[in-house]
Amino acid sequence: MIRIAVQKKLVMADGVKTLSVDTEIAFGEFVVLFGKSGSGKTSLLRIISGLLKPEEGKIACGDEIWLDTRNKINLPIQKRRIGFVFQDLALFPNMTIKENLLFAAGKERDDAYLCRLLRMTNMESFSQSKPQTLSGGQQQRVAIIRALARKPRLLLLDEPFSSLDPQMSEHLRKELKTIHREFNLTTLLVSHESTDIYGTADRAMEVKEAKILESGRPGMEPGNEHLAGEGSYKGRILQIYKSDLGYILEILSGDTVLRLPVDEESITVLKPGIMVLISSKNFHLHIQPLSCLQ
Repeated sequence: MIRIAVQKKLVMADGVKTLSVDTEIAFGEFVVLFGKSGSGKTSLLRIISGLLKPEEGKIACGDEIWLDTRNKINLPIQKRRIGFVFQDLALFPNMTIKENLLFAAGKERDDAYLCRLLRMTNMESFSQSKPQTLSGGQQQRVAIIRALARKPRLLLLDEPFSSLDPQMSEHLRKELKTIHREFNLTTLLVSHESTDIYGTADRAMEVKEAKILESGRPGMEPGNEHLAGEGSYKGRILQIYKSDLGYILEILSGDTVLRLPVDEESITVLKPGIMVLISSKNFHLHIQPLSCLQ
């Protein structure tokens, strides 16, 4: 279990606020952290990693104490067994992909492990290339496996798919989930995409006005509990409205009103009044107009 209880004053658009966090993340859990821009999400990642020091607090990873302001303990990022994927990737442009990995791995590098990372992400043939010669998706892969080079216990990612097109983003999400399972990682992903919150996460936490609101398992809203299993449901769209996470569909299915997240592309074919088929498998939802199935 990773235990985080910290307080840090932050300058925000509407003044100085105190980021106040008191939460736990289970080992092996994939958690998505979401909220409006400037709410404190990136600052929390930097505090967890050791790049930003809070005024007070404690961070413990199992039996290891990473931060304890009362006892003046503050381990640097190199000693916290953390992998961090920054929003701007922060790859070294003067180094090849292999050199980026070797530098990140440090003295205790495992060459066989690094080769495995390259193979898993289909980057083996690019090991002697420099970052600027790669596509955006390839650079993102390198940033992720570089963060894994030290065999971290915790992987932190700050909106890693924000600059990619939808098709590449979806492909990398699947790769990330595979890596998460393969290496038994604990992952904390900052995102504003409903795809991550409702499709990728084991648990979602909302940051609002510098506070964490424990959101629990994504999609567990009143009226949606039966979607935790598998099945198909027919319904009629009542309305579509915009939210902080994208768009929400209100669908009348039987005598139950479901509220389901969708992306901007989906609402071009989903309109109020039409009948839809909702396919559910462990909260991975697919919504399709019935007219498309006839």
